[in-house]
Amino acid sequence: MTTEQQVPTPHQAAVDLRAVLARLLRKLREATNEGITPSQASALSRLGKGGVSTVSALAHAEKVRPQSMATIVEALEGFGFVTRSQDPNDGRRQIVDLTEAGWAQIAGQREAGVAWLDQALSEEVSQAELQTLAAATAILERILDR
Repeated sequence: MTTEQQVPTPHQAAVDLRAVLARLLRKLREATNEGITPSQASALSRLGKGGVSTVSALAHAEKVRPQSMATIVEALEGFGFVTRSQDPNDGRRQIVDLTEAGWAQIAGQREAGVAWLDQALSEEVSQAELQTLAAATAILERILDR
């Protein structure tokens, strides 16, 4: 008796892909967030992509309360990864900016994630599977660019 692999529906593929990507992101965060929390790493990453921000804008983008983001930013400032200053246009708001150490932390996080994934792929994946992953990556890029 042969076992036929069932062709997935788009819905089932979406469910499976979402679950696998969530696990992959969790693994990458574990590999890259040495010394800081996932929330702190996420806020740093967002600053690296979006540039200077306010605590309230970061809170909105990260979907947390402003008080929670203020605590995250305070910790990042304690590590020397960000600076806070008063907004010259609105003294009630604080501007958050990355320091050189913050930029280095982001680069280190990225490098650590790539190193972990490179090692995992080298140890666990065949050449044929690498070609399949490359094709899947191209498909995902096409979907994201539409």
